[in-house]
Amino acid sequence: MNAPAPYEPRVPSDTMPPGRAALSVTWAALPFLTLGFGTPFAFAAVLLWRRSLHLLVSTVAYAGVFALLVSQLSAAGGERGDQRFTGMLMALLAVVGCGHAFLIRRGVFDPHGLSGVDNEAVVERVKRQRLLRERARALAASDPGLARELRIGRPDLPREYNDGGLVDVNHASAEALTLLPGITEELAAVIERVRSETGGFVSAEELSAVAGLPPSLTGDVADYAVFIR
Repeated sequence: MNAPAPYEPRVPSDTMPPGRAALSVTWAALPFLTLGFGTPFAFAAVLLWRRSLHLLVSTVAYAGVFALLVSQLSAAGGERGDQRFTGMLMALLAVVGCGHAFLIRRGVFDPHGLSGVDNEAVVERVKRQRLLRERARALAASDPGLARELRIGRPDLPREYNDGGLVDVNHASAEALTLLPGITEELAAVIERVRSETGGFVSAEELSAVAGLPPSLTGDVADYAVFIR
């Protein structure tokens, strides 16, 4: 069975924490929710935060339109042309401002695309996998029969036990051996051939010496290899 494809965000806010995503959407909707009257203030607020030329120009432009709108409303003219012009100014601030805000909200609230990155979770996951390997290796050393039943180190077989990514060098298929760090198909074939001739290995050091692996691979292989007899 093929592993499921990694999740790919469908919208920008998917990569932001829920709180920040909600804040960005609320900010972007302010121009429309305030009928345009909040547009220059919304852009001025993020200008103070991010201080970019784009936001400066946008804030000045919306402030100019807002000043013109206020002057039109202050004049309180009842002519149809004045009312139409006032409506156009409000639509510009509300609709255009809202659309503009939604277009740039990702750049404002997540400018480097890092808010969805959780390195601590990655570190914890790696530590957990390492601990699982240590426990599985200890179980294999104390009870090889049980380890074989649990199929520890056998990613080539269906199983339920999580061994953290171990590979049983003495029993795994050549394809599974390529899961070991630095082990190519050619090296896996050599390991499989030497294994059949010698009956198996007891350590990564013996594996490297007998199978002729590059010494630089020994440490990495030892971290993921288990040798069940």
